[in-house]
Amino acid sequence: MSIRHLDALFAPASVAVFGASERTGSVGSTVWRNLQGDGNNNDNRASGYRGRLYPVNPKHSQLGGVTAYRNAKALPEVPDLAVICTPARTVAPLIAAIGARGTRAAIVVTAGLDNAQKQAMLDAARVHTLRILGPNCIGLLVPHLGLNASFAHIGALPGDLAFVSQSGALVTAMLDWAGSRGIGFSHFVSLGERADVDFGDMLDFLGSDPKTRSILLYIESIDDAPKFMSAARAAARNKPVIVVKAGRSAAGQQAAASHTGALAGSDAVFDAAIARAGMLRVDTLHELFLAAETLSRFRDGPSGQLIVLTNGGGAGVMAADAAAANGVPLAPLNDALLARLDAVLPANWSHANPVDIIGDAPAARYQAALEALSHDTDSAVLFIHAPTAIVPSTEIAQALLPQVTAQPRRVLGCWLGDNAVAQARQTFRQAGVPDYNTPEEAVRAFSFLRTYRLHQEALLQTPPARSATQPVDLPRIRAIVDEVLSSGRELLTEPEAKDFLAAAGLPVVPTRTVGPDPTEAVAAADAMGYPVVAKILSHNISHKSDVGGVRLNIGSANELREVCTNMLARVRELRSDADVQGFTVQPMVRKKHAHELIIGASVDPIFGPVILFGAGGTAVEVLADRALALPPLNTPLALAQINRTRIAKLLQGYRDEPAADIDGIAQVLVAVSQLLADVPELAELDINPLLANHEGAVALDARVRVSAACPAGAAHFAIQPYPQELVETWHWKDHVLTLRPIRPEDEMQHRAFLEKLDPEDIRMRVFYSRRTIEHSELARLTQIDYAREMAFIATRPLADGGEETLGAVRATVDPDNETAEFGVIVRSDLKGSGLGRKLMGNMIEHLRERGTQRLVGTVLRINTGMLELAQSLGFQERSSPSDPGDHQVRYVSLELQTQTNAQSPAV
Repeated sequence: MSIRHLDALFAPASVAVFGASERTGSVGSTVWRNLQGDGNNNDNRASGYRGRLYPVNPKHSQLGGVTAYRNAKALPEVPDLAVICTPARTVAPLIAAIGARGTRAAIVVTAGLDNAQKQAMLDAARVHTLRILGPNCIGLLVPHLGLNASFAHIGALPGDLAFVSQSGALVTAMLDWAGSRGIGFSHFVSLGERADVDFGDMLDFLGSDPKTRSILLYIESIDDAPKFMSAARAAARNKPVIVVKAGRSAAGQQAAASHTGALAGSDAVFDAAIARAGMLRVDTLHELFLAAETLSRFRDGPSGQLIVLTNGGGAGVMAADAAAANGVPLAPLNDALLARLDAVLPANWSHANPVDIIGDAPAARYQAALEALSHDTDSAVLFIHAPTAIVPSTEIAQALLPQVTAQPRRVLGCWLGDNAVAQARQTFRQAGVPDYNTPEEAVRAFSFLRTYRLHQEALLQTPPARSATQPVDLPRIRAIVDEVLSSGRELLTEPEAKDFLAAAGLPVVPTRTVGPDPTEAVAAADAMGYPVVAKILSHNISHKSDVGGVRLNIGSANELREVCTNMLARVRELRSDADVQGFTVQPMVRKKHAHELIIGASVDPIFGPVILFGAGGTAVEVLADRALALPPLNTPLALAQINRTRIAKLLQGYRDEPAADIDGIAQVLVAVSQLLADVPELAELDINPLLANHEGAVALDARVRVSAACPAGAAHFAIQPYPQELVETWHWKDHVLTLRPIRPEDEMQHRAFLEKLDPEDIRMRVFYSRRTIEHSELARLTQIDYAREMAFIATRPLADGGEETLGAVRATVDPDNETAEFGVIVRSDLKGSGLGRKLMGNMIEHLRERGTQRLVGTVLRINTGMLELAQSLGFQERSSPSDPGDHQVRYVSLELQTQTNAQSPAV
C-alpha cells in the first residue's frame, strides 16, 4: 500500500501531455483540449486547469499558440504530472525519461500494452518511485482544481463525492448521468488496468482527503485482498465508502469437494468482505448516489425503526409495503405517543404507523404531529407530502424548517410531485434533510443506513486469531494432518475428521470404525446400544448420501446386517472405483427441538479463508440459507453471522419451541476460526449436520480436506488478527505488568486512564488541554488496524479481577512503511519510573521487525523528560521543520534499520 507521490497525481502544479496533438478525434487532442478547458465542458463545469501546461510532440512546434516540446529533456521545468497518450512501445522509455527528470506521477492513457511492455513500464517507474495511473484508462478529473486529465466527453461539477471506477466506459456514462442531475465530485478516477495505483491506494488517499465526504467505487475485481481490506477499513472509519461490484451471478463459482466450497461463491465472499470492512454494497449506480446522499446527510441519525408521517393514505401504504420488502421495521406507537397525536390530530387520523394526518392538513397540523413524534427519539421519521390546494407545499416546508433543523439527522423527506414541490424540496435539502422522489426510494435508502450501521459494528471488531474457549490439542491435530498428507491423501475419513474436530474442542458424536464385514458393524452396535447410524467408509466418497451410503435409526442387529449388505452392493454398483474400507457406526442422536445446521470453511482465491454458517442437512445447497464471514471471529462477530441467516429466527424459539443454544453455536464458529489460524493446511471443512437445540450442539458428520499447499493460516487472513504473540509480562517494581497491543474492548479502560492524567501531561502529549474525550476519539485510539499502526499499553490487575492501564505508546506508520510517528504517555504519578522507556523499547523493536525505516516524533521543547528519554534511546534531535519560527517544538528521529538488534537500547 502506498500514497507516495499521489499528491503529484491529484494536485499537480504542472502537467505535460505526451502525444498532445491537434488531430481531431485523437486521444492526445482530446486530453490536451480538456486540460485547457476547450473540450466539451459545459459552462457550469470547472473549465481549464490553472497550473502550467506543456504539450510534448516532436511533430509540432506549437499547439494552438502554445509552445510544444520535442521530448522530456526539452521541457523548461520538471512537470509534476505526465499524461501519456503515445503508442504502447513508447510508454516504458517515456516513463524512464520523465522519471530521470524528477516527475513523480504519470497517467498512462495508452491501451494495448502487452505483459512485457507493462513490466518494463513498472520497472522504469520503480527506480524513481514514480506512480502510474493506468494503463488503458480514461484518466482523472479533479474539478475543484479545474483539472480534467482525461479524454472524457464531458467535465465534472465540483463537489464532495469521490468516484473511482475500474471501467472506463462507466466513467463517461457516469459523468453524463451525474452532470444532468447536478451531482458534483471531488475526484473522478478511471483506474484502468491498475498496474500500480489500485483501489487500496485510492482508499488510502481519499480516506484522509478533506475535500471528499463520501467515496464511491465501481469494482470488477480485487487483486490484493489484504491491502484492499486494510485500506478500506481505514477509510470506512472516516467516511462512508459505498461499492457497486459487477458479477453477482454464480457463473464464476468453482466446484469443490464440500458443500461449503459450493455455497461460498466469490460474490458472496465479496459481500462478506465489504461488510467486515465497514463499507456498504449496493446493486445499481442509482443506488450508489442514493446511499451517498443518505449516509452523508443522515449518517448519525437513528436507524433502528421508522415512523412514516404523511398527508396521504396511499403514500403511507406504499411506504409500509416498501418497509416490509426491505426488512425495515415500522415503529409501534405506544400509548403515550398515541395520546400526544390524538391531542393534535383530527379524530379520523390513522391511529397507527404510518401516521396519516389527512389530506386537508394545514401547516400547523404538520408542526404539531412532528412535535409529537419527536418524543420517540429512537425512531427516524419519513415525512411524505403530496401537494394539495389547501396549503402550498412551500409554506409547509417553511413552517417545518425550525423543527427539522432543531432535530438534525432525524427526518427524511419525500415531496411527491415535481414543480409544485420543487421549492419545498429545495428548502429541506438546504436544511440538510435527505430528499427522495418516492416512498419506495426513501425506504430503500433507510435500509442502506441500517445495513451500513451493522457493517460499522463489524468494523469495530478485531479479534485475536485464537479466541475459542475450548482447549485445543494442537499436537493431535498436527499428527492427523501429517498422517493424511504423508499417505498421499487430502480428504480425511469420517473418523479422522471427527477426531480432528474433537481435538479442536468441538462437540462430536462418538463413532466406531469397523471393516467391510457386516458382522463387525453389528458387534460395534451391540456394544453401544440401538438405535444406531451406519455409514460407508471410503477415501473416495465425499458425499455418502449421494450413493446411499448413510442409514439412520437402525433398531436391531438383523436390520443393521441387512443395511450393511445392501449398502455395500449399492456402492459397488454406483462407485465401482471406490476403495471401501468398511463402515462407521455411531449412536442415533435424538435431540428434541433440534435444528440441522451447517458450519464450514473454505479458502477463497482472493480473500483467503472464509467461514460459512447456515441451514444444514441433505438439502443444504437447495435451501442456500447461509452467511459468510472472514476470520478471525470472536463471539460478537459469530453471533452477527448467525443472525444474517433465515434459520436464525427459528433458533430464537417460537411457540412451544425453546430457543437453541445460540452461544454454543457461536463458539463452534469461533473454534473453526481458530482452526483456520492454527492449521495452514486446512483447505475445506464441513460440519453437516451440526445438530443444535436448547441443550447444546453436536457434530453428527464432518468432512475435512487438507492441502500441502497450506492455503489457510493466520498469515493468509484478509484481515490481520489481534497480534496475541506480542503480549508479554514484565516484572516491574513489586508488580507483574502485562504489556500488550491495545484492543477495541479497552475503550472504557483507556478512558479511565486518560481521565487520570494531569492536564499538563496531556498538553505535553497533544499540545493542548483536553477536558472531555469523545467516544469517536476513543474508538480511533482503541480500534486500530495492526497492519498500519500499533499501540502498546502497560496494564496491571485490580483486586476485582479487572485491570488498569498505566501507560501507552502509539506509532502510526505511513502506507509505504518508511516512517512511523510515535507518541508515549504514562500515568502522571509514574513518570520517571522506567515504564515509558520500556514501552518505547517494545515499540522500537516491533517497528524494526516489520521493516519500518525510521521513528519520528514532535516534542514540546519544555518537555525535557521526553527529550532526555529520546536522546538516551538514540534519537537525533533538531528543530521541527513545521515550526521554523520560535523553535518551541523539537523534532526527534531514530533510524531503525541502521542499527542491529544488538545495538538496541537497553530497556
